[in-house]
Amino acid sequence: MLNGIWLFLMLGSIVFAAWTGRLDEVTAALFSSAASAVTLVLGLVGIMVFLLGLMRVAFDGGLRAAIARALAPLLRRLFPDVPPDHPAMSSMVMNMASNMSGLGNAATPFGLKAMAELDRLNPHPGAATDAMVLFLAINTSAITLLPPLGTIGVRLAAGSDHPEIIWAPTLIATTCSTVAAVASYYALRRLPRFAQGPVAGGATERTPVEETEAAPGDDEPTTGDRTPSRAALALTFMALAAGLALDFTRILDANASGDVLRVAVQRWLFPLLVAGLLLIGWAGRVRVYEAMVEGAREGLSVAARIVPYLVAILVAVGMFRASGALDLFVSALDPLTSRIGVPAEALPMALLRPLSGSGAFGVMSEILTTHGPDSFIGLLVSTLQGSTETTFYVLALYLGAAGVRDGRHALLACLTGDVAGFFGAVAACHWFFGGGPA
Repeated sequence: MLNGIWLFLMLGSIVFAAWTGRLDEVTAALFSSAASAVTLVLGLVGIMVFLLGLMRVAFDGGLRAAIARALAPLLRRLFPDVPPDHPAMSSMVMNMASNMSGLGNAATPFGLKAMAELDRLNPHPGAATDAMVLFLAINTSAITLLPPLGTIGVRLAAGSDHPEIIWAPTLIATTCSTVAAVASYYALRRLPRFAQGPVAGGATERTPVEETEAAPGDDEPTTGDRTPSRAALALTFMALAAGLALDFTRILDANASGDVLRVAVQRWLFPLLVAGLLLIGWAGRVRVYEAMVEGAREGLSVAARIVPYLVAILVAVGMFRASGALDLFVSALDPLTSRIGVPAEALPMALLRPLSGSGAFGVMSEILTTHGPDSFIGLLVSTLQGSTETTFYVLALYLGAAGVRDGRHALLACLTGDVAGFFGAVAACHWFFGGGPA
């Protein structure tokens, strides 16, 4: 589907420009958009290297293991048909822990393994079990507790004064998405239309699933030999708490009572994240500098991998905008979308997000460049980027790994989560940013 969208943008912009006499503008946009994509990636490298390095420090210190332990009791209740000691349960725990930590790439090997193991419990191979459908619903709408690092990096590269400001709205949006997807799963699973039954021909050929690969942070931890002094940790916590209390008095003096919580969240969230990740690593006897360097290497590879995607999408959208076709599309939809507080310029992002993460990433980058990262439109599309997963890609990949041809109500449950995430993002952005420039 993304192939068709990209081809439509490219050819449509040329045809429309020929009709409107804007071929020169389209040609100029082709070259300028390609150059801006590379410039954007260069600005993105630094923050990606730093943030992924910090995540490695915390993971080596035991963060993901702690999340996994916290999730295990809940998953035993959500998946009563899966034995607690079954390999599928441990794979699902690690998949969700990685997703909640904001590391989707690390979650994928665990998710594929989980689907293959769940299929071993399937009484009707080829048809998704209840556990498979619920796992997919949670996976495509996963609550992201930690900040969306890639989006923050793009915002910083685009010149944002507060690139981390979209963390709290993203958390709200993903919570709405997950609650809606899970509720939809329970509402639909007992309908006769979605009952599980034998599939003609049985299971399709399964995609081979290797043993779970080591994800970032899964190889030998860079731990030291000495346990940090409890006194040193306590003094650090006390100094941090005293500083926050002092800053809170400044917030009280400078803001109305109704804005105190919002301002405090926006100001403290990211610095506390950095301090928290470092303290987790320190308390876990991690050699923090070495772990930082090891994790930072992934940031370089991620930045290099997204260059082709960004160039392709930014050029296509830039040409489409220069031709005047995008303005026509936006003006036609604006009377409808403005009634629910959604700028029509954000719709391409919302429509593309379930189809392609890289495509949506490129569209978000183009919108941030055009409208500004701290405009309401820029803040909204940044939140939308992290509000849901690439639903169709995840369904195709995971169902294929289990040889499933009948996904039952998985698609409806996942799309319900996507819609809820969209409206959750809109509501959160209006609450945090007021519907105007930040």
